[in-house]
Amino acid sequence: MAGAQRTTITVLGDGGWGTALAIHLHGLGHAVTWWGAFPGYLTTLARRRENVKFLPGIRIPKSIRITADLRDAVESARIIVLAIPSQYLRSVARRLKGLSLSGQGFVSAAKGIEQGTLKRMSEVIVEELGGVRLAVLSGPNIASEIAKGQPASSVVASPRRGLAREIQRAFMGDRLRIYTASDVSGVELGGALKNPIAIAAGIGDGLGFGANAKAALMTRGIVEMARLGLAMGAKSATFWGLSGLGDLVTTCLSGRNRWLGEQLGRGRSLAAVLRSTPMVIEGVETARAAVRLSRRCGVELPIIEQVHAILFRGRSPRTALQALMRRSRKSEFP
Repeated sequence: MAGAQRTTITVLGDGGWGTALAIHLHGLGHAVTWWGAFPGYLTTLARRRENVKFLPGIRIPKSIRITADLRDAVESARIIVLAIPSQYLRSVARRLKGLSLSGQGFVSAAKGIEQGTLKRMSEVIVEELGGVRLAVLSGPNIASEIAKGQPASSVVASPRRGLAREIQRAFMGDRLRIYTASDVSGVELGGALKNPIAIAAGIGDGLGFGANAKAALMTRGIVEMARLGLAMGAKSATFWGLSGLGDLVTTCLSGRNRWLGEQLGRGRSLAAVLRSTPMVIEGVETARAAVRLSRRCGVELPIIEQVHAILFRGRSPRTALQALMRRSRKSEFP
């Protein structure tokens, strides 16, 4: 893209999203280093130049440097992208703590809530690394589409306006438009909370429901997301943007969370579905965390509560649907 300055960027995480970001950033002319936690698998990636496990069919350019040495990966980087599943992010951040970090910009690209602490990903990073220069990236971004260069938009949020603009310049290209924001909590919660709603959308698909049901689900789902976000200090408007409504629509139409829900709707058990894929499906644990947060904050999340009951209490999808449809009469805009 015209005006973009070449810089050194390290992507941490060898999943589908880390793969897509490494390919995208390489395509913008940046010097990209890519790190993963499993040296044996990295050797396979370096040899085959294809992430068969997490993003098959996408060629990885040879000039993307792949390394299992975390120190080597980060110490020469201007920007460090954390594309790590939420439940493993803290352990990677702890490994970074002992390294020589001197003013690098960090970008959290993880979408989830940490179990136990119920912290957002930026809170986990700050708790482990202190006051680093930190931004979060989120939006309606299916990894395979980004890797293929298909048009998309995303948002980068940081309380440091200069850092947000720096990341915007580095990540923005002719096929990925980046917006900036300051509401870090809203952007992170949108990216996390849409996943249980997408599981519900998939359950509806598995049961054979149509467009009416999915439209109602998404409309009321974004209300739930904004309700909890507002109670946690986020801005309501953020949930109507790319990291809220935008990401919700994409995830309810495509992606692993919708797929998992569809399998549940067709009668498979959660354990069987999880055993059948190597991918981390964030919405499962996010449903558990969201229910705990809703009780802490005193807000209602009817859809996510029913997803939680299906996932962890053995409730059948049709029983969950009845519970939703038979709730007491309400005004749409109280």
